[in-house]
Amino acid sequence: MTTTDEPQGGLAGGAGVGVHHDSAKLHVTGRARFIDDLPEPPGLLHAALVVSPHAHARIAGIDASRALALPGVAAVLSAADIPGVNDVAPTFKDEPCLAAGTADYAGQAVAAVAADSLAIARQAVKQVAVAYQPLAPILSIEQALAAKSYVCAPQLLVRGDPDGKIAAAPHRLSGQLKTGGQDHFYLEGQIAMALPRDDGSMLVLSSTQHPTEVQHGVAHLLGLPFAAVTVEVRRMGGGFGGKESQATHIAGIAALLAWRTGRPVKLRLPRDDDMIVTGKRHDFLIDWTVGFDDAGRIHGLDMRLATRGGNVADLTAAVLTRAVCHVDNCCYLSDVRISGFPCRTNTVSNTAFRGFGGPQGMIAAEPMLEAIACHTGLAIEQVRAVNLYGPAPRDMTPYGQAVEDNIIAQLLDKLAVDADLPARRAAIDAFNAASPVIRKGLAVFPLKFGISFNMPTLNQGGALVNVYTDGSVHLNHGGTEMGQGLFVKVAQVVADVFQIELDRIQISATSTDKVPNTSATAASAGSDLNGMAAHAAATTIRNRMAEVAASELGVAADAVRFARGRVLGGEKSLSFAEVAKLAWLKRVSLSATGFYRTPKIHWDQASMTGRPFFYFAYGAAASEVAIDTLTGEYRMLRTDIIHDVGRSLNPAIDRGQIEGGFVQGLGWVTMEELWWDDQGRLRTHAPSTYKIPGSRDVPADFRVHLLGDAPNREPTIFRSKAVGEPPLMLGISVWLALRDAVASLGGHRLTVSLDAPATPERVLAAVDDMKARAAALPAARVLAPVK
Repeated sequence: MTTTDEPQGGLAGGAGVGVHHDSAKLHVTGRARFIDDLPEPPGLLHAALVVSPHAHARIAGIDASRALALPGVAAVLSAADIPGVNDVAPTFKDEPCLAAGTADYAGQAVAAVAADSLAIARQAVKQVAVAYQPLAPILSIEQALAAKSYVCAPQLLVRGDPDGKIAAAPHRLSGQLKTGGQDHFYLEGQIAMALPRDDGSMLVLSSTQHPTEVQHGVAHLLGLPFAAVTVEVRRMGGGFGGKESQATHIAGIAALLAWRTGRPVKLRLPRDDDMIVTGKRHDFLIDWTVGFDDAGRIHGLDMRLATRGGNVADLTAAVLTRAVCHVDNCCYLSDVRISGFPCRTNTVSNTAFRGFGGPQGMIAAEPMLEAIACHTGLAIEQVRAVNLYGPAPRDMTPYGQAVEDNIIAQLLDKLAVDADLPARRAAIDAFNAASPVIRKGLAVFPLKFGISFNMPTLNQGGALVNVYTDGSVHLNHGGTEMGQGLFVKVAQVVADVFQIELDRIQISATSTDKVPNTSATAASAGSDLNGMAAHAAATTIRNRMAEVAASELGVAADAVRFARGRVLGGEKSLSFAEVAKLAWLKRVSLSATGFYRTPKIHWDQASMTGRPFFYFAYGAAASEVAIDTLTGEYRMLRTDIIHDVGRSLNPAIDRGQIEGGFVQGLGWVTMEELWWDDQGRLRTHAPSTYKIPGSRDVPADFRVHLLGDAPNREPTIFRSKAVGEPPLMLGISVWLALRDAVASLGGHRLTVSLDAPATPERVLAAVDDMKARAAALPAARVLAPVK
């Protein structure tokens, strides 16, 4: 019998085998069907949005008469027309689907049009007259802090006596860092199709990471019970967090128009509208004061994290909590105060994004460690090493969770050897000494990322497994497939339990009428939750089948084995399909649900203490860059990554997630820049003005290694570890390498002034600043040798 500790193995497509994505061939041939590829049902209407041009304005009136007079226009809806409650908040309340009373950001949906064609709908949008009375907006984090404008309550985590320890420390430094936001830039934009049913219920096809939340949001808007709304998702063309809460607005508007007209309605946002209307990664303003000793060891830290939440709370509270809980990253902080301020601004509500606040928390301390190194004359490697988590008592996080599975020192040592870091550092120093224009930089970033949802309630998963009399299997679970390979991983788990080939398992669309009350596919917990739930369901059926086989083969049930498509007992065996047929003949159920809840976790939001994470995922990256000091342009030369995935469910999928996550992370810290003008209008809302990494931005030499022989110490599915979000943070190594290259201009004796994203313009400004300050320095001192 299998357990969740280790897969049985022996199957070409079972757990632990690097098989391709279940839709890979469909993707590369263009035959994968997304919502916009589905045959349009008879009578389908197309929807478009009327959005506010103002960042903050009172809505004095809406006149849709000219739009309704256009041939082919079926309906125009505003907040006043909503039959239920105009609220689609994922956690708090008062987050309108359509603006009511005031428009609170430029791009907020004020009304929606449904017409016979998309062209007519877009034409009608221009004919809807909205009377606005502009109001003074709050646009920046600084303005919000001054006005004490917050989307939810500020957060505070305190341990020990940070003020006293900072005051008593031999050295004290302060600094500030700004990190930018990031657009999700999924390939498939936000889209939903709502199909009203003759019994008054509603079917919604939605590109969402959270079908249950869409179900609840649509039900609230229409005044229906949850059971009257079914939400289905087969696949998404990317999500990255952008379709966790924001997709509810799109589905809700489509459903409202379908309710009003009695006809199917599809709402698809074009790229420009998508970027203007929907939320981003949170940008942060980070201030810190640290006390430390001659060895670089931190005695006390006081840090403020202020983030732009946008016009409503959305998921800002949870994002900020995760940022607060990841400031430590791999460093032990004995006495610390971390303050979090969720700023309300008249910009789009920022939302979930891969890493969910973790990247912003982790990047916060890196300039601080650099500053300590400069001040003490130590190498950054020495400062980092002396502050790493270690054995008790240096194993306790600021929020009270022990780091029980700490392997970061071993990872860093292995990376140094495998990537030949000491020799490369010497070579780079020699190169820089002889190069007046091109400078190289090399930096390492270690990673400790907590796995689980911040809210313990969300750490649950469900699955439904059906076995048919020909031995084929139907699999359904609460997770959604956005390209990350979740579906194939869970199918591999089921294949392993039954010991059948992967192609015998039919993967089906996620649907709220099959597995109810699901959590979002987020927090890197998709495989953990749904894999365990599917394992439980399949094991239930397998145990029933073992009883049937035992009777037929004349052995005890515990002597029955499933292997390579056969069911064996003693010297006899039957095929898996034969046993399935026998079970049906004997009236034994071949259908089962499975459920899983993550153990051990708990959290007290008031005190910011507990065990919010089931375990930690670890990784380390070393990146090398070259910058042109005359232009600020740069190239990524090489990156080496060692990543901890536990016992991998699918090494091929995991490697792809590591590579993709890293590239998305380097995009965040280098080139992806969001810019709003002084009227609060987003001006970087298309590929022409918003740059994401391309093939030339990937390091020319890119080496990714999965840490071997490292099963998860916690009983996850086959002792695997999450891999969706953690690799993104490894992209921070590129930003640190750029800073290292700039620092070489000052002999590594001065701190670097370089926010994220480090665009060429910012790099050039940092270079000029470093040159100016370095000119006033005395002769260079020698850094202490790296140990």
